[in-house]
Amino acid sequence: MPCVGDWLNSPLSIVQGIFAQNVPNSDWEKKVTEYFKEKLKENNATNWVPSLNDVPVHYLKPNSLVKFRCMVQDMFDPEFYMGVYETVDPNTNARVLHFGKYRDVAECGPQQEIDLNSSQTVTSERQTFYCVPVPGESAWVKEISFLTEPVQARVSPSTSYTPSRHKRSYEEDEDMDLHPSKQKEQHLGESCCCGSDIHGCVEPKRLETEASAGHHVISPNCSPPLDLNFPLPGEKGPACLVKVYENWESFKVNDVLEVFGVLSVDPVLSIVNSEERDGSSLDPMECMDTAEEQRVHSPPASLVPRIHVILAQKLQHINPLLPACLNEEESKTCEFVSNFMSELSPVRAELLGFLTHALLGDSLAAEYLILHLISTVYARRDVLPLGKFTVNLSCGCRKQHSLGKLQGRTGLLMDCFSLQSYHLRMSIESMNQSRFIPHKDYTANRLVSGLLQLASNTSLVIDETQLEQGQLDTAGVHNVTALGNLITWQKVDYDFNYHRMEFPCNINVLITSEGRSLLPSDCQVHLQPQIIPPNMEEYMSSLLTAVLPSVLNKFRIYLSLLRLLDYSISDEVTKAVEEDFVEMRKNNPESVTADDLHKMLLVARWV
Repeated sequence: MPCVGDWLNSPLSIVQGIFAQNVPNSDWEKKVTEYFKEKLKENNATNWVPSLNDVPVHYLKPNSLVKFRCMVQDMFDPEFYMGVYETVDPNTNARVLHFGKYRDVAECGPQQEIDLNSSQTVTSERQTFYCVPVPGESAWVKEISFLTEPVQARVSPSTSYTPSRHKRSYEEDEDMDLHPSKQKEQHLGESCCCGSDIHGCVEPKRLETEASAGHHVISPNCSPPLDLNFPLPGEKGPACLVKVYENWESFKVNDVLEVFGVLSVDPVLSIVNSEERDGSSLDPMECMDTAEEQRVHSPPASLVPRIHVILAQKLQHINPLLPACLNEEESKTCEFVSNFMSELSPVRAELLGFLTHALLGDSLAAEYLILHLISTVYARRDVLPLGKFTVNLSCGCRKQHSLGKLQGRTGLLMDCFSLQSYHLRMSIESMNQSRFIPHKDYTANRLVSGLLQLASNTSLVIDETQLEQGQLDTAGVHNVTALGNLITWQKVDYDFNYHRMEFPCNINVLITSEGRSLLPSDCQVHLQPQIIPPNMEEYMSSLLTAVLPSVLNKFRIYLSLLRLLDYSISDEVTKAVEEDFVEMRKNNPESVTADDLHKMLLVARWV
C-alpha cells in the first residue's frame, strides 16, 4: 500500500498505478477521485496537505499534492486535452498507454514518440478557472488557518524535495520564465518529458485557454507588467490557473472554493508559450488568439502556477474555528453546533458588552451592530434580497474630533470579527478614479476585476466622513450608482461592453457618516456616546488588548454560526404576524408599509 508520502509528494504515481490496473476500463478516473477522497478523510489528513495560501510556491515540490483556498475571479473557455494517449518506440515498435489527466505536458520515455493517430487516443475536456486568494481575507483567518496546520505541512515539501540543480530564487525563476532560451539550455537532455503539450510533440500548440492575471509584476523583458487581476488593491498571495475535470458547471464566478490538486509549475510551459507567441507573430494563421490574449492567458508558471484539481468543494464559510461543512447531519458538526448552542445567550451578552464599550457606551448602537454582523441574504423574492441589513452609523458634527476618530477605528473593529472585509474611504477623487465594476476585456479575453467583485459575506465598511464637496465625473456617478445597487438589490452589474449582466451578491455594508448617508441604508443609527475618552486611539487599543483571545474566538464563532443556521417560523407565528400587521395598518395606514413589516421581521429573525 502507498504510504502518506506517496500520495502527498507523488500523487501522479498513485494515479499511474490506478490507471495501469484499470485500463481500458474507463472507471479509473472515478477510482482516482475515490482514492484521494478516502485518504483526505483519514485522521484530519487535509491538514497535512501544504497550502498555497501559506507556503510560497517555490518551496513546494512540483507535481505534489497541494490545497488552495480561493475565489473564482474568472472562467475561461473549455479546453481539450488528450485524456489517454499512446507512445511508440520507433526501434522496437513497443507501445505504451499514458494518461494525460492532471498534466500540462505529455510525458514519454527517452526513445518514445506520441502516436497522434492511435486508435487508443481519448480526447477529453476540462475547464480552467482563474482563481485568486479570497479578497479582503482577515489577518486572523490567515493566522489561525496557518497555526492549525501541522509543522510538517509547512516545511516538509521544501526539505524533502531535493532538486537536481541548485534552487533558484523567485527572481531568477521569473527571469528564466521570461527568457526561454535559458530554460532550453537547462532542460537539454532531460528525458522525462517530450517537451510538448498533450496534443503531441510534432508542433507545440497551446492546450490551455489560460488566464489573466491584479497586482503587478514588473519584468525586464516585458513592456507592460504582468497584472494578476486582484479585485482589491494591495492584495498579496498567489493567483492560480485551476484546471477542473468534473462537475465544473456547479461552480460560478465569485464562488469561494477549497481545491486539492496536483501542483504544476513546469518551466516547459513557458517555453511552449513563448515559442507559440513567436511563431504566431510570423504566421497569424497558426493561432487565432491575439498577442495580448496569449500573454495574459499563458503567464509564467512560476508566477501563476497551475493546479490540476482532484477534489474541490464550495465553502460555506472560511472561518477556521468552525467545521468546513455544516450540512452533514451525521458528522461531528452537529455535536459541535449543539454544544455551542447552549452558550449562545452568554456569548451574545459578552459581545454586546464589548461592542457597547467600543461604541462609547451606546448599547442601542451595539445591538444594531450585532444585527448587522449576523445578517445575510438567505433568500430572494423576485428582485428583493431577504436578509440584508445595511446600517448607517452617524456621529453628528465633524467638530466632535473624538467621534470622528471612533468612526475611523470602526473598520479596525470590524476586522476583528469579519472573515473578509474592505474599508472604502469615499472621496471625490476615489469615486472618480477607482474601478468598482468588473468589465470584460475582449482583446485579452478576460474579466478585469473591480472593487465590487467580492466573495459572499464580505464586510464592506464605507467611510463618508472624508467626503468633501466636488464634482463627480461619469465614472464617479457610475461608481456611486453601483454602490447604491449593491446596497439596495445586492447585485453588481458587470460591464460586458455591449450589455450589462447582473451578478447577485451577499455583501454586508456598514456606512459611517456625519449625518445621514448619501447612500441608501436599512437603518440609520445616530451614535450617542456616554463617555468621550481624551485619547480615542489609546482607548480602542486598550479595549482590544484586554479581551482574551479565547473570548474573541467565541465572538467569531457566534457571528459565523448564526449566519449559517437554518431558521423557520411556524404557521401559528405567521398568522399572528399577519394579524398584527393588519391591526397596525388600521391604526396608522400611512406610516406602516410593507417595507416596515419586512424590517421588523428581519430584526425579529436575528434577535
